[in-house]
Amino acid sequence: MLGGGGLVAANVYATASESGQSQAGQVLASGAATIDCPDVGSQLTAVPDEAKAEVDKELALLDKQIAEAYQRLQQSTQAIQQDGAFAENSIMNPLKEKRAATIERIAIAVDRVGDRPQGLEAFAACILRASGNQGEQGGDGQNGEQGGEEQQQGDNQDGQNQGEGQDNGQNQDNGQGQGDEQGDQQGGNGGQAGNGPVAADFVDIKSVQPNVQSPRKQGNASRGTFSTACGVNENGLFNSDNVIVAPGVTNGAHHFHDYVGNQGNNAFASDQDLADADTSCENQGDKSSYFWPVIRLQNGAQEQDAGSPGGGIEGNAGEIVTPKQVTMTFVGNPQSKVTEMPKLLRIITGDAKAFVNGTANANASWSCTGFEDRQLKDKYPLCPQGSDVVRTFKFQSCWDGNNIDSANHRTHVAFADANGVCGNGFKAIPQLVQRIVYDIDAPSLNDGGRTTPLFAVDSFPEQLHKPVTDHGDFINVFDEDLMGEMVDCINGGRKCDAADGAGDGDGGGAGEEPGNSPSPTPENPPGGNNGDDDPADNGNGNGNGGDNGNGNGGEDTPSPTATAPSGGNNQDDEPADNGAENTQKPSADSTQAPNPADGEDKGNGEAVPKAESSPSAVQSDDAAATGGDDNDLGGAVPGPEPSSASVLEPQATSGGLADTGTQLWPAAAGALLLLAGFVLLRRINSRQT
Repeated sequence: MLGGGGLVAANVYATASESGQSQAGQVLASGAATIDCPDVGSQLTAVPDEAKAEVDKELALLDKQIAEAYQRLQQSTQAIQQDGAFAENSIMNPLKEKRAATIERIAIAVDRVGDRPQGLEAFAACILRASGNQGEQGGDGQNGEQGGEEQQQGDNQDGQNQGEGQDNGQNQDNGQGQGDEQGDQQGGNGGQAGNGPVAADFVDIKSVQPNVQSPRKQGNASRGTFSTACGVNENGLFNSDNVIVAPGVTNGAHHFHDYVGNQGNNAFASDQDLADADTSCENQGDKSSYFWPVIRLQNGAQEQDAGSPGGGIEGNAGEIVTPKQVTMTFVGNPQSKVTEMPKLLRIITGDAKAFVNGTANANASWSCTGFEDRQLKDKYPLCPQGSDVVRTFKFQSCWDGNNIDSANHRTHVAFADANGVCGNGFKAIPQLVQRIVYDIDAPSLNDGGRTTPLFAVDSFPEQLHKPVTDHGDFINVFDEDLMGEMVDCINGGRKCDAADGAGDGDGGGAGEEPGNSPSPTPENPPGGNNGDDDPADNGNGNGNGGDNGNGNGGEDTPSPTATAPSGGNNQDDEPADNGAENTQKPSADSTQAPNPADGEDKGNGEAVPKAESSPSAVQSDDAAATGGDDNDLGGAVPGPEPSSASVLEPQATSGGLADTGTQLWPAAAGALLLLAGFVLLRRINSRQT
């Protein structure tokens, strides 16, 4: 009895575990998993100035560790197939240990000059998370690997890995095979180095229902607009730095950015460097820096960064697409007048890690010219012939009145609520509406992009180039006089072009509202950019009432679709309404030296790990938008909550008996022994009685 029962238990456990490990291995080997780590930076709402530089470098190191772990995950498919526990033992556990050491250094750095942050140690552990990419590409198998795009960085850039010798030189393949398979990548691996995009990341814009709304403007609204033209980055200014999030750290973004405006922006640019730099803006009084992730075509092209960190090494592969048109327009507030932005104010809109972080701070908005009353959050648009791809960013428009930045780069600014009100004592500032247009043909999904290539934004490698990760960055380096003219123009209800001087716009009287022209019908979409020289009217839908807890916190409502799911991303900022050619021309002015505002947030809250992020990899099918007032600042767009299918669950490693029945013959033999033991015991008892 004991032998038989033991055999049953041992065989069932071993077989189920083996099956689970095999199942995990198959999922991981297919490229269908990513690494989800809690975002430590978002928890640091207050960091003393004296500790900020050290904390920023350690936060950048956390990103580097995740990128390296994800690359090792891609490289280890054979080992994972052979040993289902390999990923956990050789990748995830070492990652947790390195993160724990880095998080401890962050806590120590803050503790030296202030109150030690509590609870950060809970953020060390990461999980393997299903990407949602598997089984979506039909027979093309778009999730395969691309040789040479997966090599590790082991160069310890900027000495970031101090105290962590185990990071040094790990898994560096020296770029061999770089591009060897790129000619076939569209059909074989789902795009950029095997980690996206995939066919399911795209949706026909004509299947999306109109979903843009705006709050009604009140009597004291600031109805004017002010536009500045800074080119399309035709001179090719790129880097994978991020001076806002990771100052002093090379490759702090792990993906390439387009830069327009300020020409001196890199990881090491000081405030004075930005003030002294040249600008691509036609009005030289605008030295502001505007930057965003590049878009690439998955056509096998070898760009300048093909063998570099931030580029091909980290899965950002293919031809960089230069925008057809870029317009920056500043608009007013539907409830009140606006005040001047402080010099060197930093604003980040959207979340580069939204695919694994969840969508609380996501703010992606994708559409097509002629269809900009329909905005997509976690899908790339398939635009009809004659229509161009459009990315639109509406930046936060409420400022705390004191700080030009904050420890998590969010709490010093916020979105207005659904009615356009800035809460918590925040002040309304001009809202930057950024519209970027691309001449990109709709990819051929039926053959995995072989005929017409897929396209995607650059991203952190573990974010899989998902459209929900789109984001924009802005640093205000306007000349103070020009900023004053901007505010006068917006508050005065005029439509101004920086080239003409803010006081004499060419078509705006008080009451004229930007971007309110009707959207062309889907059946007859116009070609080109089709606008009215006004900013895109993006239904704002932020609904955070100035909640500076995360600077976003909006309604988190998805973009609905008619026949195919499109939204479900639960973002808060609804963008461009229809068009806006945005071709204003600025003029010259001088820029004064920077004079940043003082004062970081000092309050220290206890960090609490996120319970479960739920990016919308799959959307609800029954989405439907409700109407709203058509205005330049937009209101909430009601829509469905993400379905249970949209929640990306951690990658399981448990097996089931249904999967292992063919391997249970030892358990069957054990069961017979167990039954025989019962029979024998009963007979013995019968004889004794």
